[in-house]
Amino acid sequence: MLYLNKDDILTAVTMKDVIDAVDTAYEVYQSKQFQMPTRLQVKDDDHTLLLMPCMTNDAIGTKLVTSFPHNKNHPVLHGLVILNSQENGEIMALIDGSFITGFRTGAIGGSAIRHLAKEDTSKIAIIGTGVQGLYQAVAACTERSITDIYLYNRTPEKVPSFIDSLQQWIGHTIQIHAMDSVEEAITHAEVIITATTSKDPVLPDNPELLAAKLIIGIGSFQPTMREFPKVLYQLADHIFIDTEDALAESGDIATPLENNWIRRETIQTMASFLTSKQQIQGGKTVVFKSTGMALFDVVVTNLIYQRAMEKGVGQNLT
Repeated sequence: MLYLNKDDILTAVTMKDVIDAVDTAYEVYQSKQFQMPTRLQVKDDDHTLLLMPCMTNDAIGTKLVTSFPHNKNHPVLHGLVILNSQENGEIMALIDGSFITGFRTGAIGGSAIRHLAKEDTSKIAIIGTGVQGLYQAVAACTERSITDIYLYNRTPEKVPSFIDSLQQWIGHTIQIHAMDSVEEAITHAEVIITATTSKDPVLPDNPELLAAKLIIGIGSFQPTMREFPKVLYQLADHIFIDTEDALAESGDIATPLENNWIRRETIQTMASFLTSKQQIQGGKTVVFKSTGMALFDVVVTNLIYQRAMEKGVGQNLT
């Protein structure tokens, strides 16, 4: 049984590898060659325990993760992924679930940029400078030649450390701008990424600032959480979700459906979009909402395990 921490994972794979794995997971999702129950959520006020099992033809995996959004001196997320053999059920690996969650979620956003953003996209905005925001920025820079990153966080004192961490990943050639408001952050951005745990929309109800852009929502994973304003649904030419579960799990999809701001038939999974080989025309307003799913974790962690074994990475616990 292998234990893989953050450093082991980064030795085994790159962000591009993980984005490729996300695309592979979409293929599995569309083929329906997997078993994945709706994730179990146990809540105590804002504290959440998530249990996410999944079985594919290649591997079995279960992720346990806690989310404590008000943590000040500890990470918001703690977690562990258990990877089992599909052949005999034995535990093959224990993998840092906190890092996997951030890294593969970044890759989900990276996949959206790969397939939905303009090829010449160079400016992005990140709303929410936590761990999720960091890996969204890294993934964006992996998929496009980004020149400018605009940042906004409701607690501005956290932004400098975020910039330091981001520069360790992407270097110092990309201009990083800390902005005083969301409006300032998104004005020049071609892609807007929200990565917050807000219960109220963090983007302004201003169509001029949202039109003809790719909007990626990462933070809302419960029906009471929202990052998108009502006007965005009136603007949207395309709305994509990573999993059908997002229809009920995320307030950014469930609320507009309940209020008839959008119709169910206007929402498409990324898996069906990629299978159809459709193309997004220029000048369109495109929305992508991710809530994540255990299938991503299994496909990604199985890749990491295979690469780690090839490279002799990790700590053997048996």
